[in-house]
Amino acid sequence: MTVDTDLRRRLQDAFRWRSDRTDPYSYADVTGWWRDPHVLRALGPGLAALFDDAQPTVVLGIQSRGTLLGALVAAHLGVGLAEARKDPSRAADDDPWWEVSTGPDYRDRSLHLGVRRSLLRSGDRVLFVDDWIATGAQAEAARMLTDMAGATWLGAAVVVDGLERPPLRRTLRLRALLSMHQL
Repeated sequence: MTVDTDLRRRLQDAFRWRSDRTDPYSYADVTGWWRDPHVLRALGPGLAALFDDAQPTVVLGIQSRGTLLGALVAAHLGVGLAEARKDPSRAADDDPWWEVSTGPDYRDRSLHLGVRRSLLRSGDRVLFVDDWIATGAQAEAARMLTDMAGATWLGAAVVVDGLERPPLRRTLRLRALLSMHQL
């Protein structure tokens, strides 16, 4: 597992912390990553390389940034993408979903997540992809969805590791391109 140093540098250069002058808090602005064609082209291979030994059959990404990044990784690996949706709604009565609720996320809210059963199946080898991990709540929920489907969890590949609960790193098999301290 080697991380492209040029990709790391470009991710750092395109990232910004934003805040109002009167606000003591700042937020992460990752939109520069989507604007830089070199970063966009390298993110799929870069995240996939974190698990170059895993051989996933499907990439799982949570709406919306996880889906965007997941599509890049899935295309690079030549596998499909399963999108986990926030507050999923069925298209019809015969549209079965795997569904879970998360613990509190970085905004202290719990989310309802779901994935269509036809997209995440028994026997799948699942690689979870997202842009940032803070509390780990959404990744834990993605792992629960994977378990519900009878699939195998390979791990979580994220751009930024800001995990607040270090023991969860091992449970999730978390690997990242950057730590939050590098931004």
